[in-house]
Amino acid sequence: MSDKKTLKDLLTDEIKDLYSAEKQLTKAIPKMAKGSNNDELKTAFKNHLVETLEQVKRLEEAASALGIKPTGKKCVGMEGVIGEGAEALEEEGEENILDLGLIGAGSRVEHYEMAGYLTAIGLANRMNLPDVVTLLKASLSEEEAAERTLRKIAGGLIKASETGM
Repeated sequence: MSDKKTLKDLLTDEIKDLYSAEKQLTKAIPKMAKGSNNDELKTAFKNHLVETLEQVKRLEEAASALGIKPTGKKCVGMEGVIGEGAEALEEEGEENILDLGLIGAGSRVEHYEMAGYLTAIGLANRMNLPDVVTLLKASLSEEEAAERTLRKIAGGLIKASETGM
């Protein structure tokens, strides 16, 4: 546990948490893509993996701007959310329904990340660190877009599954 006495201490903790989360996702997203039955969903996961790798680089840049290392913390929250996704991958059933379960897990991941990025952006704004804010906002924008994509795919899968209600 780190000692937090300043906004920089808290921002440092947030950057490290996000970094750990994104690094964990670089291993989890390929499993989600492989476990997807729907080609559009598979592609969405693969595309977001590319973005996630860029988000890792941005967090490294943000950490450098703060004069810190982004490593040294494990994001246990993301570990839990990824665990839920792993459970979804082990389910059996109708393909569209299983993919909807993966989308739910993916959506929880995106919302968790958005909360972290919004917190870090707020702190960096308050500390007048515009370069860090720009890096974090770029990643936040990608997370929001990824969640919208998942929601769009879910809509199509739900319509396709309604005939099997």
